[in-house]
Amino acid sequence: MDGLLATLQALPPEVVSKRGGPVKLALAKGARMLRDQAKENFRRSAAVGGAGSTDTTVNNIIASRGKAPTGTKGERQLVRVKRKVFVNAKGARTTTLRAAQLMEWGSALQPARPWLRPAFQRRGSQIIDTMTEDLLKRVELITKRLAAKNGGKR
Repeated sequence: MDGLLATLQALPPEVVSKRGGPVKLALAKGARMLRDQAKENFRRSAAVGGAGSTDTTVNNIIASRGKAPTGTKGERQLVRVKRKVFVNAKGARTTTLRAAQLMEWGSALQPARPWLRPAFQRRGSQIIDTMTEDLLKRVELITKRLAAKNGGKR
């Protein structure tokens, strides 16, 4: 990893930071893997609790690019639930975010049936390995392209 960071820092800024570069793409790949596992877990948890149809909530579990923390440079990818209002099985208006929170954390009336935390626990190391491999591959392609470009100018 240290060699990768040194290589990223040595690359021209326009190659690496242009709309996120290879880091953004590798993080997005990992976020999509986590999102897919979270969706599968949500369906499974809802089936155990007899929650009925959860398609609205499952379809709103997304992976998206987030803003970097204030004062820092970098990339952030989020796996989150997009807020959408719908009518639940009891006929009450609720949101996908509320439904997902109740499943993950429970309430006084409903036991918790976690779906996001287990997704990370189950696939976390695999996701990190995939992101690392993808980033190494992308950086290698960029360095080869830059070397060929600089070699052709001589």
